[in-house]
Amino acid sequence: MAEQPLNGAFYGPSVPPPAPKGYFRRPGHSRGCGCCLLSFVVKVIIAIIVILGIAALIFWLIVRPRAIKFHVTEASLTRFEHTSPDNILRYNLALTVPVRNPNKRIGVYYDRIDAHAYYDGKRFSSTTLAPFYQGHKNTTVLRPMFQGQNLVMFNAGELRTYNEESIAGVYNIEIKFRLRVRFKLGDLKSRRVKPKVNCEDIRLPLSTFNGTTTSATVLPLKCDFDF
Repeated sequence: MAEQPLNGAFYGPSVPPPAPKGYFRRPGHSRGCGCCLLSFVVKVIIAIIVILGIAALIFWLIVRPRAIKFHVTEASLTRFEHTSPDNILRYNLALTVPVRNPNKRIGVYYDRIDAHAYYDGKRFSSTTLAPFYQGHKNTTVLRPMFQGQNLVMFNAGELRTYNEESIAGVYNIEIKFRLRVRFKLGDLKSRRVKPKVNCEDIRLPLSTFNGTTTSATVLPLKCDFDF
């Protein structure tokens, strides 16, 4: 069959213009660069984590940091009276609390020590103790005293608990210490932190009680130290 001559417009695919001289486009080049950058960032992050972990392990092996230890070794409750009409609680409580720093290389600055006394979840007295510095492997004895009177409102259940414990001659007291401390390692000092110390479920007999008290807490009592 003879070919027909081409005359008129030709509607076929357009012919792309020639690429500039020296230009070569690599398929997926930009995506490959992005993957390489992401892989590099991930490797850097992993390396930093590994280095920090090794540094922390070396620090722990050298310093061996240990928690400060609080114990209640002595307690004296000579007055604990609550009067119904005016809801006034009159109290006289004294404690002996040795604080032990068991660390060989870390000293502790106690910049502030607040001691709070609670009964049945209600705070009835507070006192602030003198700040001090505690050296390595050292024990310092705190002697917080709570004496006076304060307004304490009891609901029906709390008043029933108080009356029952008055008959038994033993009261469930809780002591909380709120601290502001700094740690010292060589010439370095840490920033101030605020640990909490709770001495819970201290069942104290009233010293003026004439009956038999068998449910009192056996001292010493270890307190919980928590950041």
